Amino acid sequence: MDEAGRQAILAQLKFDRFAAGLGIEVIALDDGFARCRMTIRPDMLNSVDIPHGGCIFTLADMAFAAACNSHGTVALALHVDITFYASAPAGCVLFAEAKEIYLGRKTSEYDIRVTTEDGRLIAAARGLAYRKSDPYPPRK
Repeated sequence: MDEAGRQAILAQLKFDRFAAGLGIEVIALDDGFARCRMTIRPDMLNSVDIPHGGCIFTLADMAFAAACNSHGTVALALHVDITFYASAPAGCVLFAEAKEIYLGRKTSEYDIRVTTEDGRLIAAARGLAYRKSDPYPPRK
C-alpha cells in the first residue's frame, strides 16, 4: 500500500460515526492489517461496572473493517465471532489488531485480538468479509 492510498483509507474510516463516538482511532494500517485504540470511559461500563461487550466488539470490528478495506476495494462483514476472556477497568486503553489470514477474490478472513496496553488478552475474534469490486474509499 502506498502512502497516498493509506491516507485516503484512513480519511474515509473517520466517517464511521459510531466508532468515532466511542473514541476509536486507527493507529496503524497496512495491506491486510490494522491496529486501533480506544480508551474505556465511565459511560462505556455496563451494569456490573465492566466495559460493555458492545464497545469491545466495536473496537474489534473497526480493526477488522480497516484491515479488510486496506486492499482498496469495499469489503463488508459477512460473519464475526468474538470470545471475551477478561474485563478491563474504566480508563484502560485497549488495542485491537486485525491480521489477514486469507485473501481470496470474493472473501477474506481475519484474526482479531483485543488487548490492554501491557498485552493482556481481553477478547479474540474471527471475521469473514465479502470483497466487492467497488473502489475503497468511495469516490465523492
